[in-house]
Amino acid sequence: MLGFIPARLAVGAESPLSEPQALFEPTIWYAIDRQGRVAVNIIRAEMGQHVGTALARIIAEELEVDWDQVTINHVDSDPKWGLMVTGGSWSVWQSFPAMSRAGAAGRLALVAEGAKLLDVDPATCIARSGAVHAGTRAITYGEIVTRGDLRRTFSVEQLQAMPIKPAADRRLIGQDVAALDIPSKTDGTAVYGIDATVPGLVHARPKLPPTRNDSKVVSIDDNAARAVPGYIRSVALEDPSGTVPGWVMVFADSVTAAERATDLVKVVWTVGPSAKVSEKDIQDHAARLIADPKGGALVVDDPGLDAAFQAAGSTLERTYTTSSAMHFQMEPVNALAFEKDGLFEIHTGNQWQSLILPTLAKALGRPEATIILRTYLLGGGFGRRLNGDYAVPAALAAQTIGQPVKMVLTRADDMRFDSFRSPSVQTLRMAFDGGGLVTAMDHHAAAGWPTEVMVPGFMPKASNGVAYDPFAISGADHWYNVGAQRVRALSNDLANRSFRPGWLRSVGPGWTNWAVESFMDEAALAVGVDPLVFRLRMLDGTGRNAGSPPNAVGGAKRQAAVLAAVAQRAGWGTALPAGSGLGIATTFGQERDMPTWVACVARVRVNRTTGDVVVERLTLVADAGTVVHPDGALAQMEGAALWGLSLALHEGSEFSNGQIRDTNLNSYTPLRMGDVPDLDIAFIPSEEVPTGLGEPATTVVGPAIGNAIFAATGARVRHLPIRPAAILAALASASPR
Repeated sequence: MLGFIPARLAVGAESPLSEPQALFEPTIWYAIDRQGRVAVNIIRAEMGQHVGTALARIIAEELEVDWDQVTINHVDSDPKWGLMVTGGSWSVWQSFPAMSRAGAAGRLALVAEGAKLLDVDPATCIARSGAVHAGTRAITYGEIVTRGDLRRTFSVEQLQAMPIKPAADRRLIGQDVAALDIPSKTDGTAVYGIDATVPGLVHARPKLPPTRNDSKVVSIDDNAARAVPGYIRSVALEDPSGTVPGWVMVFADSVTAAERATDLVKVVWTVGPSAKVSEKDIQDHAARLIADPKGGALVVDDPGLDAAFQAAGSTLERTYTTSSAMHFQMEPVNALAFEKDGLFEIHTGNQWQSLILPTLAKALGRPEATIILRTYLLGGGFGRRLNGDYAVPAALAAQTIGQPVKMVLTRADDMRFDSFRSPSVQTLRMAFDGGGLVTAMDHHAAAGWPTEVMVPGFMPKASNGVAYDPFAISGADHWYNVGAQRVRALSNDLANRSFRPGWLRSVGPGWTNWAVESFMDEAALAVGVDPLVFRLRMLDGTGRNAGSPPNAVGGAKRQAAVLAAVAQRAGWGTALPAGSGLGIATTFGQERDMPTWVACVARVRVNRTTGDVVVERLTLVADAGTVVHPDGALAQMEGAALWGLSLALHEGSEFSNGQIRDTNLNSYTPLRMGDVPDLDIAFIPSEEVPTGLGEPATTVVGPAIGNAIFAATGARVRHLPIRPAAILAALASASPR
């Protein structure tokens, strides 16, 4: 039973409401006090996306309370919350059904008890603005909490069948309201992980080994470090979880002393084979994996594909690649750890508490129930903090010295320890009949698999029985009707052994959609059809692409609608000056069971002499179903689009000799403010269920830019990031345009 039984707030959290005994807590998701104020419990990490505002609005809408009566409470880890993860653009999508019904159930209970207190029939009552109304009489929620007997319970089945408001009756969802976390972020009272502190803590900085895996400490020489005032000692960490092999932790009484001492400590390590691995080795290995038809997971495997290629009037094959890409979030990873009253506390910002808790239990050798992650704001996450590995060395350090330890990585340390996006190789083939219609498409993708390394339990099995990382292949299972289709995902085991691949904003579609949408343009060219027309005729919404409830109603026809809308909005087909071009691309965002239909037209100008590209304008249209928080949705689209632009033209590193090449922002150069183009972003009005918006726009911008470069110059680029040298090389072999 999910009942209206008082549920305690998260361990150690302070309720923003009045005293606990005065609360009405209809579910674990929110509580109402005697003044009628509502505190909504948020299990998603806040990293700039105002997720608390979006989720609290869902509750408030169904509960029928005014927005100025709502507060949010970011809770600590506790099994009662279930899966605590913030990523994949899942937060609103996954929370909307449960929180809508929770709010509706609370409203129903309040109306029933309010009617009793008013001595009227509940059928004559309505809830509005935090009160139950019966004609000219009303009683506030606060009064009902104070005077009423709120003990009604609902079964799981009743909650699942709980009706929610029709879209036409909504007063908060889809309306502009202030984000609840803006005041604290503006006045400096917001607390981030890097701000965490307790009395008596010791500061620490790690001395990182030459490789992520397989390094072992041979000796530590801290003679020079002893001259640093405040230096305490250096210790080689013993990690049963295998998360931080070869780490040496340097302790001091201040951050500055820890940083200075660490630079002076000399450590001798033995290293594993990854110390000799380069990015080229990883990409060459990926190409060999693709060349072997026996390997990999057949994510899509339609019958008749091989026959279609054999019977084809013509075929097309292309290979696309991407470089290693880093997170470079503003706040370097950090953690404060200590034991208190039988609990081991880790204070840090984290995107996936449920993932790192079992690892911490293994590392510390204690039950998971005795470990708690205290919640803080994140100064940027972008997927880096889905992997909470940085909590492990802080916890081990605190356990080793028996004192609270605060570990803060420098920017360079953070990048050397980053779970960066793996380089990738993809080969795509397409078959056409004699009239130029597509009859088959084959897609092979090889990259390091984060899910395989960190959470293999999240890996489903493909049609051939091989488990695969869905976050490393989503996007390849597109919504185009291409006849017989095959999608093969291959784990680059050399990448997995050499570093720890990670999830980066847009995850797999960040590279799979680069290949798919670049290839669609090349295919259109091969058969002499306009790229827009070529796409639209394959987005017919038939067969497996018809879509289904609850999340993909309308299927590929909704993707066709955003594509047509963006083309009209951007002036597709308009003549442009020499050296300028429009490129188009469309995707469904992240995953087939949560499609956010997005299309983009990029307008670029290319300098044929230098190869430099200026993106003048990005036009994007999205259909994300119901838009819960319009201002937040727009910000998400803007940020995602600019992230996609940054990855397309500016960002990219290289793995060499067991380490990433770029460790600071002097050589790794994300998009600068002066390079930000005009943005024109629109949403298709919809009453369908809300889907994710944190990442989908990222996946569509890169291929739109690549296609625009071709439209402007005739130079085809097939590698991300797109560098001037690659454009010049492509220009040298391109037909005049």
